[in-house]
Amino acid sequence: MTRLFVEGSNAKDIATSLEYAMRSGALQPGASLPPVRQLALELGVNPNTVAAAYARLRGAGRVLTAGRRGTRVAGEPPSPAPVYAAPAGLRDLAGGHADAALLPRPRGQAWASALAQPLDGAATEADTPLLALARAWLQGQGLPTEAMGVFSGALDAVERALRQHARPGDRVGVEDPGWPPLLALLHSLRLVPVALAVDGQGMVVPGDGVLKDCAAVVLTPRAHNPTGVAMTAARWKALRRGLRASPHTLLILDDHWGPLSAAPLAMAGALPPLWLHVLSLSKSLGPDCRVAVVTGAPQLVQGMCAHQGLGPRWVSLWLQQLAAQLWRQASKGRARGSWRHMAAAYAARRAALGEALRGHGMACDCERGEGLQVWLPVADEAAVVQHMAARGWAVQAGAPLRLDSGPGIRISLGAVGPRDIGRLARDLAAALRPALWARS
Repeated sequence: MTRLFVEGSNAKDIATSLEYAMRSGALQPGASLPPVRQLALELGVNPNTVAAAYARLRGAGRVLTAGRRGTRVAGEPPSPAPVYAAPAGLRDLAGGHADAALLPRPRGQAWASALAQPLDGAATEADTPLLALARAWLQGQGLPTEAMGVFSGALDAVERALRQHARPGDRVGVEDPGWPPLLALLHSLRLVPVALAVDGQGMVVPGDGVLKDCAAVVLTPRAHNPTGVAMTAARWKALRRGLRASPHTLLILDDHWGPLSAAPLAMAGALPPLWLHVLSLSKSLGPDCRVAVVTGAPQLVQGMCAHQGLGPRWVSLWLQQLAAQLWRQASKGRARGSWRHMAAAYAARRAALGEALRGHGMACDCERGEGLQVWLPVADEAAVVQHMAARGWAVQAGAPLRLDSGPGIRISLGAVGPRDIGRLARDLAAALRPALWARS
């Protein structure tokens, strides 16, 4: 008999029991798990059930199979990669930040007045000015607002949703190419990413059975990072059919472009039973505005808020008041600092870059999308990145954004002014010329 206390009659419960032993320290990194047949005999289950439990733990990165050495407990996941910083002297087109000159700025007197108000955490999730503004906007987008919450940015909200709904070893569908921080989050939660391709209509609907095997799907409904595409109504209709056949799959909508978007929200009015809409404010109000407002299936949102209440308890009400003030400013008119001006400026940059690239003989329809990012397929990412660096540009190699999709580079338009477009297009055309790939 093994000295471990393991219980369960199915693969999921056995895997959970073993994972508890790892968390409690009964199974240390490098320790051997019992042989499959031995544990199956002790539990009175089929060896295939134990093998499936081990496969589940292996898929979550909790164990490793080492041939004759059997199955052993894996070490802890690696630490997160440091925040990207463009090399000195290069224009940063890789960081993905908004243009600070376009963002709304707080008005001193109004902000000073807001700070002077006494705040009490007991009133945190009542009906703050930010929630009231967000509720009206979300309803205008066609979304229900029965249950809402405020979290510390998009990743915080997505993490809390996944912790509520998924367990280590579960599969999560993600766009490919997509957002690197999301992939890192899945790795830290020991969830398995499933690559879902993206084309001009948004996320491609996967084949039979893929959605059923996913505990959740995370998609960007518009201004997809990095391609800029929005999901069309026809594509959403097809995806919704798949979700109807997968009633336990959670749909998470990462609507980071939100108020800046000119595209309709294709899924409004036709949401599946399990859904969450995450409205991040870091692109529309500023990168340090680490606030996201969510609406979604009531039981899910309530669980997320309860989990938040056990830790940070709430998002700073001062920060929420600042976000509300900036929201009011940005939603009025077309002057600098307004959402309309910001969206128009980025759209003009996309269009100018596309036109300039075509002028150099390159096929590019980047202006058909929206948002900060432009994705250009390439044959050799490293060669293009090096070529652009030699000309003073830092662009993002596509490898951290990809799972199964082809190579490419991502260009962020936040640091590209109108006067830069011509030189950028010329340097890109030179980096992508066929002669560069003669050695490939």
